[in-house]
Amino acid sequence: MTQNDIAAEQTDRNISASSLSSEQLHALVMKSIDDDKGQDIVTIPLAGKSSIADHMVVASGTSSRQVAAMAQKLVERVKKQGGSCRIEGMTNADWVLIDAGDVVVHLFRPEVRSFYNLERMWAFDEEADHMTNHGEVE
Repeated sequence: MTQNDIAAEQTDRNISASSLSSEQLHALVMKSIDDDKGQDIVTIPLAGKSSIADHMVVASGTSSRQVAAMAQKLVERVKKQGGSCRIEGMTNADWVLIDAGDVVVHLFRPEVRSFYNLERMWAFDEEADHMTNHGEVE
């Protein structure tokens, strides 16, 4: 494989990434967290309410080690599909923020999550209609 072939393959991968819709990215994020045994997974639709993203996903891991592993795997899976992510908080892994573009993900240890209570802060008047709780993975 020549350098030009590698560059063309990379370009093709980037083009397909840009065609990854917000909903497809959201589904990928949800599946990744579920596969990695994330707990209390909540998704908050932000489309039309905020310009930062279309979806916010909040989930817990049982320990800092699990939070870090979930974050790392999620970033790998998004990148494998051609997307890009920015990640913050891996040093302590008490609260890891992953910006995947149209989907922002917050992964917490349970104690830290209850302290910051992001779901409440981002709840809107129609909270009951728009907040979807996916519950604990069984």
